[in-house]
Amino acid sequence: MKPMFHKILIANRGEIAVRIIRACKELGIRTVAVYSEADKDNLHTKLADEAICIGPAKSKDSYLNVSSIISAAEVTDAEAIHPGYGFLAENAEFAEICENCGIKFIGPSSNSIRLMGNKIQAKKEVERLRVSVLPWSSAGIKDEKDAVDIARRIGFPVIIKAAVGGGGRGMKLVHTPASFGNLFHTAKNEAQAAFGNGDIFIEKYCEAPRHIEIQIMADKYGNVVYLGERDCSIQRRHQKILEEAPSPVLDERLRRGMGEAAVKIARAIAYTNVGTVEFLLDKNLRYYFMEMNTRIQVEHPVTEMITGIDIIKEQIRLATGERIRFKQKHIRLKGHSIECRINAEDPDTFVPSPGKITSLQMPGGPGVRIDSAISCNYTVPPHYDSLLAKLIVHGDTRAEALKRMAMALDEMEIEGVKTNIPLHKKIMNDSDFIAGRVDINFLNRFA
Repeated sequence: MKPMFHKILIANRGEIAVRIIRACKELGIRTVAVYSEADKDNLHTKLADEAICIGPAKSKDSYLNVSSIISAAEVTDAEAIHPGYGFLAENAEFAEICENCGIKFIGPSSNSIRLMGNKIQAKKEVERLRVSVLPWSSAGIKDEKDAVDIARRIGFPVIIKAAVGGGGRGMKLVHTPASFGNLFHTAKNEAQAAFGNGDIFIEKYCEAPRHIEIQIMADKYGNVVYLGERDCSIQRRHQKILEEAPSPVLDERLRRGMGEAAVKIARAIAYTNVGTVEFLLDKNLRYYFMEMNTRIQVEHPVTEMITGIDIIKEQIRLATGERIRFKQKHIRLKGHSIECRINAEDPDTFVPSPGKITSLQMPGGPGVRIDSAISCNYTVPPHYDSLLAKLIVHGDTRAEALKRMAMALDEMEIEGVKTNIPLHKKIMNDSDFIAGRVDINFLNRFA
């Protein structure tokens, strides 16, 4: 067994920072929390062994301030940095700086992040492996006339997508050639503004697909396993709000096919640590590679609940150079898990709702888990993502998990800010969702 880290710095905030600190405590590892001036009294700063302010409230001055984070690691003698998700988690330059400074980045190599972070390069690599992708432009496109010709050849409707980034920015659905030009330039401008890179490509639009992702885990000795799938089809504006595992529509044959495709991709790029390979699944149950997330996912708890594997602790073990501790045949999926992202936002318009939480009641009972960093009198800042808590349930069957989630949502009370709890309650009572008949356009009915 490789020696464990003595001290890890968590380059993040909120619930994921708390989640990582707890995993470190169980492994006997000391922790360093970093915080912005807006987060001075947050839970992650209280739970960590040390806490250092890295700048003002704005993300660019704190949680995206690479020099401040590296300095904090150096002055506290932290041997490793866990980036969590968001912020610098998929920043290849940050991972490379950590490597050059002799600080272990708990994640894949900077080369893997860089390769899979560019969707054009990633799709080319996946095509080479003979994993299915939707018909696409086969390269980035700069000229509008060429783009229209390619879109006609692919066949409308098509989607214009940014080569880097995510969250729906730089993404435009185009139904006809007449509307193509304006949307082409809008997508390029959005991508440039959001990601500093205006490269775009065109892809055939998949009608009413499900969003299925495969959790993989890889060590530096070439061992790769997959931990089943998550169904992330319940989205608004390309942002996930509810995830479940396993998917209601995958059988063992399809699960194995998608899992083995994800493993093939990870092996081909010499990937290490944990990651997620994302697919679109069409109405005929054909799957197509979409992208790879080179980090821990927000929705990792549902996989933990059905496998019994603590993914954060495995991340840390893999980063020390340990081998994966189990083989594919040892991984068994047990029961069903659902996660609802509880956000501080208007449930109808999705407009963020910062402010002070004046009253708080969290649910409990068998099979109920809360990942959160909030408390009564906590002030939700306007500077960051609106996620307040992840409400996760597990049941022996999907029907039991649905009942457990509905009950937990009824018990959960957050006052002082608006939340999307009412929307989640509507979803739990929707006959199509209960029957598992969903796709990525499901939430349009609640618009």
